[in-house]
Amino acid sequence: MSQLQRRTVLGALGAGLAGALLARPGRVGAPHAAYFTDLTRALREAGIATPTLVIDRQRLHANVQQIVKNIGARMQLRVVAKSLPSVALINEVLALAHTDRLMLFSLPQLMQLSTGTHRILLGKPMPVAAAARFYRDSKARPPTEKLQWLVDTPQRLAQYRDLAQQQRLDMAVNFEIDVGLHRGGIASAQSLQEMLAILQSEPRLHWSGLMGYDAHVSKIPDIAGSRQGAMDHARATYAAYAQQVKATLGAVITQDATFNAGGSPTYRLYDGSGIENEVSVGSAMVKGVDFDTPLLADLQPATFIATPVLKAQSRFQMPYGVEVLGDAARLWDRNQDKAYFIYGGNWLADPVSPAGLSGSGLYGTSSNQQVLVGSGLQDLKVDDMVFFRPRQSEAVLQQFGDIAVYEGGKIVQFWQPMAATA
Repeated sequence: MSQLQRRTVLGALGAGLAGALLARPGRVGAPHAAYFTDLTRALREAGIATPTLVIDRQRLHANVQQIVKNIGARMQLRVVAKSLPSVALINEVLALAHTDRLMLFSLPQLMQLSTGTHRILLGKPMPVAAAARFYRDSKARPPTEKLQWLVDTPQRLAQYRDLAQQQRLDMAVNFEIDVGLHRGGIASAQSLQEMLAILQSEPRLHWSGLMGYDAHVSKIPDIAGSRQGAMDHARATYAAYAQQVKATLGAVITQDATFNAGGSPTYRLYDGSGIENEVSVGSAMVKGVDFDTPLLADLQPATFIATPVLKAQSRFQMPYGVEVLGDAARLWDRNQDKAYFIYGGNWLADPVSPAGLSGSGLYGTSSNQQVLVGSGLQDLKVDDMVFFRPRQSEAVLQQFGDIAVYEGGKIVQFWQPMAATA
């Protein structure tokens, strides 16, 4: 190889190396911001040193008040219990929102909450055996108008009719309609007419309203107006089914009929101008990561997972036999320089403080001692706290035992979560 060729090759190698170095991820991270420093101090003063779910009460209150303000007097608010699975939390939200309307999704929660004065709408159709068990085992039997069973097909409505006849029950039934999500529900005028005929033939069944869930509207790609088109379709479908019910039942429909719509991602799209007269909200009140959307930008994260660092390593290492992978990862990405093993892990949650931590795709996850990697700028030590934001509230709030309530710089209460149920 000539000297010129060698220079060309060396130059190319040098340029490639320089380009690779420029492409390396930048070093990021910082210690806890003041909010999480104060929260750490509060947890330590309360003697908390295990993975704990924390709710910021002041932020919760602010979120509920903002949601109520956004809805205004145009519609009613129904609180979704599965997203706030603690009786104390639910009662606090109901009082703040000045509502007694609840949406429930599980038989155990129905058993627990039906003893109060709440007006309950089931959020999913229950097998008729579950309804029969409720009437057999429940400590209290709410008045008919305070418990609306959700039915989605003529077949299920016939089963509920048979139960009502056999048990001599008066049952309020709300019809689930498909407004575009395609997760079930009445999907044709013919099915609705069959159900209305069953209803008219059985005086123990009382029609109480419609429920149309539109979660797809906020999730589909917003291309060429497709999101607005989905919303327009949902509302037009809802109006058509409501009109069919009114044409068939006529005077049977009362002003107290429930026309439930929306959810945390979409409640702000309803202005009260349509047939819908109430929206359901739960998750937005504590705002997990999945609810960081433009429509919910006026709300604050109000729930966190706090867990201590058990081991802080001066450098991230992969297990014996594949240490070279860890060396390569540290060389390439300075944000994988340090390793921190935490108490627990593998939750539906993302690290939020101190900034710049992430899970290790190389090392994998663990529910016992998950490893987080970082640049070292976090200045973490053993026994320091790491904070995660849950992606959702349902189920996650039930994984940690009593919920720590943070207010005014202190842990002021503990709220017992409901038992985990499907």
